[in-house]
Formats: sequence, C-alpha cells, structure tokens
Amino acid sequence: MASASATRQVLCAAALALALCGMGLLAAVLLAVLRQGPRRATEETHRAVRAAPVADSLTQLPTRVQFEEGLTAAVAACDVAQQRLALLFIDLDGFKPINDTFGHSDGDRVLQQVGERLRSISRAGDMVARVGGDEFALLVTGHPSQEAVAQVATRLIEGLGRPYTIEDRDIAISCSVGIVFYPDSGGRAKLLARADAAMYAAKRSGGSCHCFYSPEMDADAREQFDLLRGLREALERHEMELYYQPKIDARSGKVTAAEALLRWKHPTRGLVPPSVFIPIAERFGLIGPLGNWVIEDACRQARVWRDNGLRMRVAINLSAQQMRQEDIVQRIESALERYHIHPSLLTCEITESVAMEDTKATQETFRRLGEAGIHLSIDDFGTGYSSLSYLRKLPAEELKIDHSFVMDVESSADARAVVDAVVKLAHALGLHVVAEGVETLRQCQILVEMGCDELQGYLFAKPMSARALLQWAIDDKAQSASFRESLFGETLFGETLPTERVA
Repeated sequence: MASASATRQVLCAAALALALCGMGLLAAVLLAVLRQGPRRATEETHRAVRAAPVADSLTQLPTRVQFEEGLTAAVAACDVAQQRLALLFIDLDGFKPINDTFGHSDGDRVLQQVGERLRSISRAGDMVARVGGDEFALLVTGHPSQEAVAQVATRLIEGLGRPYTIEDRDIAISCSVGIVFYPDSGGRAKLLARADAAMYAAKRSGGSCHCFYSPEMDADAREQFDLLRGLREALERHEMELYYQPKIDARSGKVTAAEALLRWKHPTRGLVPPSVFIPIAERFGLIGPLGNWVIEDACRQARVWRDNGLRMRVAINLSAQQMRQEDIVQRIESALERYHIHPSLLTCEITESVAMEDTKATQETFRRLGEAGIHLSIDDFGTGYSSLSYLRKLPAEELKIDHSFVMDVESSADARAVVDAVVKLAHALGLHVVAEGVETLRQCQILVEMGCDELQGYLFAKPMSARALLQWAIDDKAQSASFRESLFGETLFGETLPTERVA
C-alpha cells in the first residue's frame, strides 16, 4: 500500500495536471495511484504535464492564464496534502536593448532560446510558463525546502546568463528571480504580486540574482495588487479619461491635430499617469481592453468636437500588442464609421521600435491601416534603429522626433545635427516631421528654421481634458490671434478632404 506522504505528493502533481490537461487525464493519473502505486502514478502525472497543450507560439510554453490555472490547482492540492510549493518569478535583465539594437526578430529568437533553457533546467513535473513579454514563472511542487529552491534559482540565473547565439553573434543578458512560498507567504491571490515584488528587489540589488519574499516588500506588492484590482474595474467605473495635447502647424500656426493621452482618474489617488499603470496593464493582459476603449472614445470625441465647430485630426497611440491583434483594423474602421469620421482625420502613432518589427502580424496591420486611409505616424523617432529600406516601404505619412533631441536642440550640436538629419531624411521620403516636447521659444525658432512641419509641447499647450481644449480654442479665437482655425474645413464621412494642405 502506498504511503500517505507519497500519495499526497502524487495528488498534488495530479491537480496540476488537471489544470493543464483536463479531467480525462487526471482520472487516468488517479487510477494509476490505486492500481500501480505512487511511483508509476508520478511518472504518468509528469507525462501528462509535459503533454499539456500550450498557447504561446513563440516559446511553446504555457501562457499566464494556463499558469494561473495550474497555480490555483496546485495550491488546492497543497492545502489537502499539507505541503508547500514555491513560485519563482523570472524577469530578463537588459532585454529591451536587444529589441532596440538588433530588432524584434532577434529578440524573439532569444526568447525562444530562453524557453528551451527553462524547460531543460526545470524538473519533471514542475510548471514553467511565459507570463509576459520577457517575464517567466516557475512553479516548484513537492514540498521543496528553501535551500533546494535557492539552488533552482541559481541554476536559472547561470543557465539563462550564458550567451545566446543569434546569426553568429553572441548576445549576453541576465535575469532576476523573485521567490515566494505557499502557504508561508500568504494566500493564492497574493503569490504572483509578492513574487513580482521580490523580483524587483533582486533588480534593485543589481540584477542577476535572486531574492526571497519578505514582509518588508509588502508595500510594493500591495501597491501593485491594489493598482491591478482598481485597473480591472476602472473602465466599468468610468475612471479613464483622454487628455489632449494640440499639434501646431509650424508655418501658419494653425492647429493640425490633438494627440489623445490616457489618464486614470483614481477615486483616492487622483490623476494616475500612464507611466504608472500602463506597465501593469501590459504585464497582466489589460492593455487590449484599454486600447479598445481609447479607440472608441477618441472617435466619439472627434465627433463631439466637430458638432461644436472644432474640426481637427485626432491622434491615438497603438501599442505593440495592439499591432498584433487580428481585429485591430476592423475595430478602428468600425469606430470611425459609427461616429462618421473620415479615416484620414485619425492618426495612429506607432513607436519606431514597433514600426521596425518585421513580424508578419505587424507588417500586415501596417498595410491594412494604410489601405484604410488612416493617417500613420512613427513616434519617438531617433531612439531606435530604423532600416531605411523598410522605412520607405511603410505607408506612414509623418515622423515624430523624440523629445530628448528637442530638449537639447538649444545647447547640443549633436542634437541639432540629429534633428537636421531626420528632417532632411523625412522630407526626402515625402514625410512630414513633428517635433514633440517643444518648451521654449528658442527651441521653436530652431526647429522652424530646420524645416519641421508641426510642433507639439508645453510652449503651446499642456495636455488637457476634451472640454478644456474646446474652451481653450473658443477663448483664444475670441481674445487673440494665437489660436488659428484648424487646417481642416467641413469634412463629412466619405467625402474627400479639402484641397488645403493637410499636415
């Protein structure tokens, strides 16, 4: 007769198999416990876990959703068996520069190799998953000790820290690991957040190391958990709002567009900037719903403004995840049609690093957006590494010079040289140039002299609510000549644009 301890370990592993493989395989595992003993049952359970279906096409690892299902099942089994488990949260150090320097194709190849190494490092029966862009998680079951988990973390750091060979080029990165135990460190709902907090503690220690969760990290974990919980409910509670910052034609002073910038009006924290909540949205899979809401509300607001006599292009930002959504173009076209907005009066801004992706999904989205007549802009230009041959093939109509160059254009000859080169390059390719982050008159004068087509920044206006922008326009038109009429005349959905130049 199998020992109670061995049977409990098998049941814990079997519950994990249930989450991954379904009830049929679990029944087979449990039957093996009764008929063939715990050793054979353990082998069957491990085989079931290895055979689990995966949804992440890049790494062939389980996704975050599958991991959370497995974690829930494993926690329940540990409660029954009175055992512990360990959750390791793994984040790659220095991965973003790989995408920026070598392109997303090489970055994807690195991630594929990371997935292969994680599978080889993890034990049979443990669960490893890709839970974010360059974030992974490892679930260690079987009542592991702190010393044993520390050894696992050390193997992870050493294994993932070896150079990655991409097209005869060695690429070096490291990883940071955060570790949390159940039930030692709290309930199921807090495990991922606390493991994440421990991982960030490892990063703050310089990276390429591991940290165990400690109660002192609760502030970070609680902060993220509270923000995540609030973010899940923010759309339903109407706490999201778009602020708008005007773009100004450099020669005529007329308003050409307003860029929509997402803000979170938190009931107790006040206005939360996107730099705080967007990383959380991306990490926990909420960027899709937020992006869809931005598309809808920006088109709705464009119609409200037009009905009040204010006609201009509205710009929204598309993330890398949105560019990979199969239905993103259809969503945008449906919103434009619903509010009777001409496609060319919507700008989709895509960062240079995303625009340079040569993935099939991104290229297809670019092509379909261009065919739909939507105005396309490449944002943060100058911070990435563009392929000129690829750039000239994109259906983009404008480049936005990153604010870091604009900020130094008065004092730095290098910054002026970069801006001058970008302007000449863009004009040679038939593209308009927008300079963002303009804050002083001298910056404005230099940029106009260099031939920038549009300007955006605090010198003209800070981001403001839709109502404030309408009032700002009305007040300025009534009191001074500083606010010029929009370049866009009466334009109805389906009609051609006026002959006046549209920047």
